[in-house]
Amino acid sequence: MNNTQMTARVGLFFIIGIVLIWVTFEALRGNSINRKQGYTVVAGFPTLKELKAGDEVRMAGVKIGNVDLTRLANDRAEAVLRIQPEMHIAKDATASISMAGLIGTNYISLDIGHPELGTVAEGGELHTRTVPDLNQIMSDLGGLGQDLKGALANISQAFGNGADNKGGLFQKLDRLVSENSEKINSTMANLEDITAKIRNGQGTLGKLVNDPAAYDQLLATVNEIKGAAADARVFLTNTQSLVDQVKSGKGTLGTLVYDEEAGNNIKLVTKNLRDLSEKLNNPNSTFGQLITNDQLLRDAQSTLRKVDSAVDGMGDSGPISAVGVVAGKLF
Repeated sequence: MNNTQMTARVGLFFIIGIVLIWVTFEALRGNSINRKQGYTVVAGFPTLKELKAGDEVRMAGVKIGNVDLTRLANDRAEAVLRIQPEMHIAKDATASISMAGLIGTNYISLDIGHPELGTVAEGGELHTRTVPDLNQIMSDLGGLGQDLKGALANISQAFGNGADNKGGLFQKLDRLVSENSEKINSTMANLEDITAKIRNGQGTLGKLVNDPAAYDQLLATVNEIKGAAADARVFLTNTQSLVDQVKSGKGTLGTLVYDEEAGNNIKLVTKNLRDLSEKLNNPNSTFGQLITNDQLLRDAQSTLRKVDSAVDGMGDSGPISAVGVVAGKLF
């Protein structure tokens, strides 16, 4: 084998190696050799969270494309996604950045949405939502740990020496009991005395507890109170019914209150009574003369005496004579 053939073979192997390296690199990036096939859409996020070109785009867990490039635009981070030409994304589909395991790379996750409502066109923009990533979760857990540590410190301080150096809760309770031991003993003694009296049937509460008759009387009193309350409810119900009848113009009282004709009749009767009263009080009227004129009374009494005398004389005379006697007495 001459040098020319050796050189040609080395060059061929070198070219094949370069091609294999390039193919491997593209495969590791997740792209096909002809990576520009398909159409692009844009997904905007506050942060891309280490998302980079070549990461996968998945819909319902199935790969449908790759991240073509990442950029900053319109005061946000944008990922340009290259989608396989046969795959269509619904207009209401939502994109989010997810993590493939704890140590995996990030990828764009899409839900299926409702394709019947329409699909995103070439260069269109996707609806996006931000989900917490591992770093944010760990940061939140760190903050929670600090809060928990502070809470435990406060609890320890409350049960320990206290912030005012006057002792914690247990120390304060011990000091309170020690300083008020005599009052506590006195209170306990009073409670024992009260419970002993109740147990022996002394006092009102003791009788209620131990005397069945007192309990029965109390129960009877309560029943009477319940009965009185029931009667009061019935009375209120009847009163309300009466008020409703009056408001509706029913019954005598309702008629008097709401019937205009009845009111006019009452006014007329009242006027007639007033006129009659005025006539009785008028000494010039006939009724006034009968009431206020003493002479008419005396004349009437005289006439009655004459009639009485004439009646007495009728018993001694015949009918004709009796008539004459009466006429003579009267006239």
